[in-house]
Amino acid sequence: MVKRYEARRRAVFHAFSLAGKLIYHTATESVTTDTVIDAFDHFVAQKDPDTFAVVVLDNASMHRSKAFRRKILEWMSHRVHLVYLSAYSPELNLIEILWRQMKYAWLPLSAYLSFDNLCDEVHRLLDGYGTECAINFK
Repeated sequence: MVKRYEARRRAVFHAFSLAGKLIYHTATESVTTDTVIDAFDHFVAQKDPDTFAVVVLDNASMHRSKAFRRKILEWMSHRVHLVYLSAYSPELNLIEILWRQMKYAWLPLSAYLSFDNLCDEVHRLLDGYGTECAINFK
């Protein structure tokens, strides 16, 4: 039996600290500059205002857009500093390690039975990060 699912997507934007705290935001619409700005605003609202944060970004067009660049000073006033990776170097982004671990070690095969199962399992893992599952970067 072949199952077909309508093409749906869920974008997950997340930030995590080396100490194990994870903040994430999901969106079901296409990823645009506005979506990324909303995710950053969500992150800034969730982070401890006394904590200085360094956010590592790839060079996606939405991270370099005029609208995104206009927000950088605002985020810096909340102690969020952005650092761009060198082009074509995702191995330098620690969040890629988290995604690899989720995809190949933590997600059960049953997650892939449907889009809803996959979303539920990804949320379960993200909600449990730091208690049920974690990566030790030390």
